[in-house]
Amino acid sequence: MDSPLHIDTRFAQITDSNWQDLFELAGQVSFTQKKDDLFSGKKINVSEQRPALHTALRNLSETPVMVDDVDVMPNIAQVWQQIEQASHQLDGVTDIIHIGIGGSDFGPRLVCDALRLSVSSEKTAIRVHFLSNVDSADLANILEKINPLSTRFIIVSKTFATIETLQNASAVRNWLMAKSINTEAISKMIYAVTANPQLAKQFGVKDKNIFPFWDWVGGRFSVWSAVGLPIALQMGFTTYQDFLAGAHAMDQHFLKSEDKNNQALQLSLALYFHQQHHGVKSQAIIPYAQSLQLFPNWLQQLEMESNGKTAGLDGQPVPFSAPVIFGIPGTNAQHSFFQMLHQGPEIIPVDFIAVREPMSDIEHHRAHHEQLLANCLAQSQAFAMGQGNPADLNHYYPGKRPNNIIWLPRLDAFHLGALMALYEHRTFCLGLLYGINSFDQPGVELGKKLAIPIQSALSDPQSDLSNLNPITADRIRWLTTNLSSS
Repeated sequence: MDSPLHIDTRFAQITDSNWQDLFELAGQVSFTQKKDDLFSGKKINVSEQRPALHTALRNLSETPVMVDDVDVMPNIAQVWQQIEQASHQLDGVTDIIHIGIGGSDFGPRLVCDALRLSVSSEKTAIRVHFLSNVDSADLANILEKINPLSTRFIIVSKTFATIETLQNASAVRNWLMAKSINTEAISKMIYAVTANPQLAKQFGVKDKNIFPFWDWVGGRFSVWSAVGLPIALQMGFTTYQDFLAGAHAMDQHFLKSEDKNNQALQLSLALYFHQQHHGVKSQAIIPYAQSLQLFPNWLQQLEMESNGKTAGLDGQPVPFSAPVIFGIPGTNAQHSFFQMLHQGPEIIPVDFIAVREPMSDIEHHRAHHEQLLANCLAQSQAFAMGQGNPADLNHYYPGKRPNNIIWLPRLDAFHLGALMALYEHRTFCLGLLYGINSFDQPGVELGKKLAIPIQSALSDPQSDLSNLNPITADRIRWLTTNLSSS
């Protein structure tokens, strides 16, 4: 099955014999059966006894997908209709504030930013603002730019209990009320995307403005759900559908391709090989496209929240799991940390992401793009081949630094959807190789729980701190003393 993307692994520093061993390893971890389980609604999230069915959210063929003997596709198609209707009800709207954090933010923020320069007959002049950080400066920066009467607000929380999101949503509601907008009017201005519609209604969101999604949608995989609503509102429903279609095309490639041609499997096996043989602990993701500047941010959560685990499915410690993902666009990266990548003692594999067609039509755009791609190709070669005499270490490039190039024909909604789905499937494959559950995230909970009594103590300087860690308690005393004297 052909892929929408082209991937070049010739500088991956893996021999034909290595590849043969790696594909045999894929068979040993039951790759074919496991990917079938992923698409068919099996409860592969074993710790929470749930499927992981983000692929169903972009199943434009509407082929039935069963969860507990119920086809989920009719409900998904109903949400598509709801999104389309909302995209046609924007007369007089100038701004949209999307309020969410983590998986409720990274995906739609990336897509709206990446497609900002794309050409679409449905593209609107609406400005989309993303509010995630509970730091009030984030909110203040947005509020000073907008007109409250011509703004709509999307609250995105699977549980409708995410502390940061509700804090920001309440602050926005209070701001609207301070602008003399009454409760009834506010309820018409707010949308909610949630798996807990009852709490959304209690917050004041009208039934028709609530967009559902389901417990089998992981937050970091949720951009394909109604979490992607701002994509449709800003870019038009056709562009939103194109985004889903690109991901669906990559799904079909992943599901139906032979192992040796399966791009996501290739990328996962290559990274796993270097983790296993070279102790690799990090990977650089370098998009040679300024419009993909947020792609490494999105991928950080996808990969490290999915696969950053201590224990395998057997409950025993794993030797290694997710690498640290980092990156910024080239050519900026060349003037930042490429020195370390070229000459540092640690081997850090690189995935370059490049686009064949220019992403703007300004004067001399072709010359700009040729220089951009020349740098991408040169860096890939330099990492792999190196140069110089090891007798002069200061001017020696050791080479043998593994890297791949992922090529997009053009940066549009379809190919962006395919790119994001490619890395989702790579994450899934790595989880199989690590022997872990990629679809839970227990490690995010401890800090959230600890923050609750600490926040109470910060609110009340006279509170009893004896149950808190003594260092934390001392820090609270210092902080509240300095706050009260400032």
